[in-house]
Amino acid sequence: MQKNTNKQQETQNKNNQTAVLDVRDVPKIHQWLTLSLQHLFAMFGATVLVPFLVKLDPGVALVSSGLATLAYLLVTKGQIPAYLGSSFAFISPIIAVKALGGPEAAMIGSFLAGLVYGAVALIIKTSGLKWLMKIMPPVVVGPVIIVIGLGLANTAVGMAMNDPATKAYSLSHFTVALFTLAVTIVCSMYFKGILGIIPILIGIISGYLFALSRGMVDLSGVKAASWFDTPDFMFPFVSYTPHFTWSIALIMMPVATVTIAEHIGHQLVLSKVVGRNFLEKPGLHRSILGDGIGVMIGSLIGGPPVTTYGENIGVLAITRVFSVFVIGGAAVAAICFGFSGKVTALISSVPSPVMGGVSILLFGIIASSGLRMLIDNQIDFGNKRNLIIASVILVTGIGGAVLQFSETLQLAGMALATLIGVFLNLVLPGRENDSELLNKMFGVSDNDPAA
Repeated sequence: MQKNTNKQQETQNKNNQTAVLDVRDVPKIHQWLTLSLQHLFAMFGATVLVPFLVKLDPGVALVSSGLATLAYLLVTKGQIPAYLGSSFAFISPIIAVKALGGPEAAMIGSFLAGLVYGAVALIIKTSGLKWLMKIMPPVVVGPVIIVIGLGLANTAVGMAMNDPATKAYSLSHFTVALFTLAVTIVCSMYFKGILGIIPILIGIISGYLFALSRGMVDLSGVKAASWFDTPDFMFPFVSYTPHFTWSIALIMMPVATVTIAEHIGHQLVLSKVVGRNFLEKPGLHRSILGDGIGVMIGSLIGGPPVTTYGENIGVLAITRVFSVFVIGGAAVAAICFGFSGKVTALISSVPSPVMGGVSILLFGIIASSGLRMLIDNQIDFGNKRNLIIASVILVTGIGGAVLQFSETLQLAGMALATLIGVFLNLVLPGRENDSELLNKMFGVSDNDPAA
């Protein structure tokens, strides 16, 4: 244990020597805005894409993203430089819940998902991390992440190919989508530095300009919008009266277990980038609690659930600027953008084939991330146990299986697939022991501080 601690300290000291700004360093005024805008651009495309897909106000999404990030920094004592943006994992559940009870139901479900974060944080604080790894090992989480991506494939392709006015196939719309996709891929593959980590934003801008040249963009709303405007907030007991149903809970709450597993992965990567063990200090329970509070903040004002963003971790890795003050600056900038009527109207004017083009890549990357988790953790599919768990999760999740209890109570899609996967992992024989699992996932033994 002492040897591990010394190694972590050596890594931290080495990293601090190469850091342009360390975690608690305050940037100079002339640098602050530029450094914060880099993080804003990195998260912007993906964060506004989620409300676009689920038909929520993008201005509210930007405000909730900024407020959630500030809350996260506060809960983690200003020790973890992480930005929280809109979560793709909740797209399908939000669409499903909105079909049951409108956007109000989605906000209730998001708040319940935030409570799951709080409960998990409390259990980790009192009993450690091993129990979570037992019920959500890579053989369960990997296929569920694949389901998240592939389950949205029809949405992406439909937006890319079809004219939103007629819902019929349109070659001109598909051309715009393919152009947008091509630009995004080229940016991802060949651009370096800060441009290489904002391919989504560059792809959307390029696709937007191409669609504008083909007469697909309506700018009347942008011209009519004011520079300062209040987003379309939804406050409980003011805008609507919350009404709990078990269907909402069963659709939304299981998704939180998947995003928590994603959160843990981000914390591990972030710890390596910065050179500090964030799972130990300030503690995984604090980072998960901060994420959950961010989700609940969004639900209280009408925004989508949030999660830590890999795009912003990429910015940290490239710039070596780890300052939480820079992250906080990006959060404040996002809030300001959310109150700009021009910005919100401009986002709303983006044609659906442009979003469809980038979505083809984004949703595919999500699915591929699930595959990567299986590969990185050396999941053996020659093992019948692993093969059965993954197969059942994939088919039930992508196939849209529904467990209908009554007209208003159901468990469907990804949530059902997740629970089935957890159940199979617990009951099928041959589960890995704690030491093997922890070493495979984290590269640590059972008695390591990170465990």
